[in-house]
Amino acid sequence: MTGIDSVQLRDVIVHKVGNPTRSENLVLSENALTLNDELVKRMLTKYFLSSFNENEHYHFTHLSDLNLNEVFTYVTKIFEDPSAFVATSALLANFLHSKSTHARVKEGELYIALFDQVPLGTEYKQAIGIFKSENKENFLKVFTHGRSLEVISEEGININKLDKGCLVFRNNKEEGYTVCVVDSTNKKNEAQYWVSDFLQVEPYADSYHNTDKYLGLCKQFITNEYAEKFEISKSDQIDLLNRSMDYFKTKDQFSLDEFAEEVIHHADVVDTFKEYKKTYESVKNFEIEDEFDINLSAVKKQAKIFKAVLKLDRNFHIYIHGRKDLIEKGYDELTGKHFYKLFYDEES
Repeated sequence: MTGIDSVQLRDVIVHKVGNPTRSENLVLSENALTLNDELVKRMLTKYFLSSFNENEHYHFTHLSDLNLNEVFTYVTKIFEDPSAFVATSALLANFLHSKSTHARVKEGELYIALFDQVPLGTEYKQAIGIFKSENKENFLKVFTHGRSLEVISEEGININKLDKGCLVFRNNKEEGYTVCVVDSTNKKNEAQYWVSDFLQVEPYADSYHNTDKYLGLCKQFITNEYAEKFEISKSDQIDLLNRSMDYFKTKDQFSLDEFAEEVIHHADVVDTFKEYKKTYESVKNFEIEDEFDINLSAVKKQAKIFKAVLKLDRNFHIYIHGRKDLIEKGYDELTGKHFYKLFYDEES
């Protein structure tokens, strides 16, 4: 998240939440932190907020009634009655403890924070943050001992790496608020207790969500399903990845029918892609629309992980950005090795 210089950190409290299946306890603080040190407040604000993607928005959900979503209810209580901050934070910690039963869930510190002046688009909103630190790192501390300097190792938290976070803006309450989420650990489906079990949030079906998820779908289909179902060379896979990304970079709107005609081409591959989309949506537990406005922020994010790299043994990595017609693949019977022939105008 950018533009956090204006953010005011009002209250923070820390609890310790363990995994009950390993007999790890829940330790509750009686009081909020004393925030007299401005440097500590700035460090905490940076630690809490800098990892969020402000373009990717979620909202609280429930199968029958939104008011039965525990985190939604507790957050609403704090928004409406800040004097209940400490008591309600304990309820949040208890609820998280009850959901921390998966074998992969680690013990850690749970921070509940209340902020003012948090940027949301062109506005500034009050927000509540729920953060959990699970991973510790070793740091070296240099100190004076008599007339010498000594070094000791201390365990602590890297403020540049937020493990889990949820930022709830006081906005769109009727729809389940506007929520940003971070989950840097336990990304496998079986361990997504933070998003699915504790927060119970789903992404808003906006242009960012649709663009981001469709590009993720394309990448997984091309690199996995396409290679399994059809005979395709690595260079052809990369070409399809490039054409997919180029479509999103050059178009204002996405249309599945147009994408299928201009990028995928072959009818049998199109049918396989559409079936894969249904499976992908079911596994990920969200839907992606077939027509939507393309969001450039989502395109830029996905472009960083669309690796158009052809790896040949351990000797060569070839970055392919386009012009598949300038690549020729062959086999040399004399050496018994495959080869690629590349045609170009200038060397730089």
